[in-house]
Amino acid sequence: MPRSLQQHKPQFTTLALRLSSFFLLLVLSNQSHHVKANIFIYSDCSEGKYQPNSPYVTYLNTLLSSAVNSASQSLYNSFALGNDSSAPAEASIYGLYQCRGDLETKDCATCMASAVNQINLVCPYTYGAILQLDGCFLRYEHIDFLGNPDTSLRYKKCGKSASSDAEFLRRRDAVLANMQGSISFRVSTSGLVEGYAQCIGDLSEADCSSCLADAVVQLKSLCGSSEAADVFLAQCYARYWASGYYDSSD
Repeated sequence: MPRSLQQHKPQFTTLALRLSSFFLLLVLSNQSHHVKANIFIYSDCSEGKYQPNSPYVTYLNTLLSSAVNSASQSLYNSFALGNDSSAPAEASIYGLYQCRGDLETKDCATCMASAVNQINLVCPYTYGAILQLDGCFLRYEHIDFLGNPDTSLRYKKCGKSASSDAEFLRRRDAVLANMQGSISFRVSTSGLVEGYAQCIGDLSEADCSSCLADAVVQLKSLCGSSEAADVFLAQCYARYWASGYYDSSD
């Protein structure tokens, strides 16, 4: 073998090993990312309940199956069945689902299937239910809530560790300011601080911006200088974390 080829062979082997390691890490990262999407965050159930043999069961089952089927095609959709506000509660249902903006539709469908299975367990026989998983959101009610702005606090979580480092706080504020300007889903990074924010798809751009502005204010108010924080309002959420990786167990 010519000498020139012998000299290049070790470099090629090293490059191949590096590429193999990179793609392995990428695959593992994606697998972890997709598994995490099904993690439970919070739920909320209405006080009113329907009877097991109620006509509402048919509407609810249709809505839930429609949500799973639609999730394989779109990250967001809303539904109105019966659609008569003057009718009894059993005669209409309204609902929507939304997946995190960085998920593929196949992962959205998987997350929604998990959400449908869980929502029946956490809110049995209730006219209304809300379930937030890490990667998707599901809500239904017997009254029409679609498109009505709501910035009430649903869930908050502050990291156990706090930082007084000025650089961290500056980076954190830059991430939050960038996310606040989102009109749907946005990922933001600044140095070692990362975050993302999202609005529910039935909000207008103006209402989305207003909701995220409120979420950012509450993040700072409720969690101070925590190195990680989540705030979920009724129709939007904002999350940030330090060190490049968000640990949901923190």
